[in-house]
This record gives sequence, structure tokens and C-alpha cells, in this order.
Amino acid sequence: MPNKRSGRCACEQVTFEFEFDPTFVATCHCLDCKKASGGEAATFFAVPEENFRLSSGDPKPFPYIAQSGNRLERFYCPNCGARVFTGNLEGFPNTVFVQLASLDDPTGIDPKMEMFTKRRLPWATPLMNVPQYTDMPTAAPPEPEKVQVPMGAAT
Repeated sequence: MPNKRSGRCACEQVTFEFEFDPTFVATCHCLDCKKASGGEAATFFAVPEENFRLSSGDPKPFPYIAQSGNRLERFYCPNCGARVFTGNLEGFPNTVFVQLASLDDPTGIDPKMEMFTKRRLPWATPLMNVPQYTDMPTAAPPEPEKVQVPMGAAT
């Protein structure tokens, strides 16, 4: 039985929940994630859209075209400005990518890969025991409920 998880923005106006155990968990060092997170990297995970439920609030979507050319929407709290999740991704239909830091308790959701490591700042230490990809992994992840860490493409 999957764990029930919940999360929220900084001011707690936008809240969400899902019942799913994420397996596709990535720390991304691409320039898009750096700009959107305001940090050196962003850690996020995939949840099937059908398992994700907005509990309160009305997050504001920010339409964006990623470096890949795919469209997506980043959802922010209109009150505090915290980025909560990403949805409506052309490259990953029916999937929501949740920001790890938006969870009430992120315990047990550990990164399974690092990607766009060519953009990692020199002072940032690589995560241990996870595949490292200089770019986007060459093997596209399967449907979220069957996501496995792509093998053989680590650099």
C-alpha cells in the first residue's frame, strides 16, 4: 500500500496530497531548474496525475518552454511565490513533478539520479551511489508507476 503524502507552499495557502511511492526522483542541475528553484539544483519526483490532488489554494501556472523545446507549466503560490509542482509537461503527459522541498515530510524519497551534471557548480559535491548524467538521460523513463533508474547511460 503506497504511503499517503502531503505538501504545501511556504505560507500554507496551496496544499496537495498524493498516495504513491515515487521511484523517479532526480536532482537536476540544468539552467532551467537553477533559475526556477533559485538554487544550485532542484530535486523533484514524478507522480501520476491521477494520484495527485490539490487540497487547497489556487496555484498560479507559469507556462514555460524548456531547453528541450517541450512546453510545461510550473505552479507557484500566488501569495508567497513558492514553487510547488510542475505539470502539463509535453514530454511527460499525465505526470506531475513535485518539488521535494514542498513536502511536509520528504523522508524516504531519495534521489535516484543526478542529471545535467555538466552544469553542476564546482563547489557542489556529487551525490553518492546514484547514476550521474551530463545531460538528460538517453533512455526515457517509463510510465511513472513503473519508473526505474535508467541504466547504462551513466557518465
